[in-house]
Amino acid sequence: MKSDSDKLIAKHEQLIHSEGLTVYSHTQRDDGEWIQHSLMIDGYNVPFKFKRKARYRTLTGAKVNMTYYVDSMIVAGLEFEIMKVVRIKRC
Repeated sequence: MKSDSDKLIAKHEQLIHSEGLTVYSHTQRDDGEWIQHSLMIDGYNVPFKFKRKARYRTLTGAKVNMTYYVDSMIVAGLEFEIMKVVRIKRC
């Protein structure tokens, strides 16, 4: 039986699934009706971003499993690489 992440990856080849990642920074800020979450993960030098309707308990120091894809955003005319999180779950 396939897991939810296996089903997502089968449909969308650009998705990456990683397990047991350690979060060393988690910030949350209001973005209209949504809450923008930004995570920094040990061993990665790019932010992982996702939005939720509500605040989330802090993930700093937690181990997580994530499904994400590479994206970019432009800030002040400069392009930055980010990871867009599709699915996140505490280990």
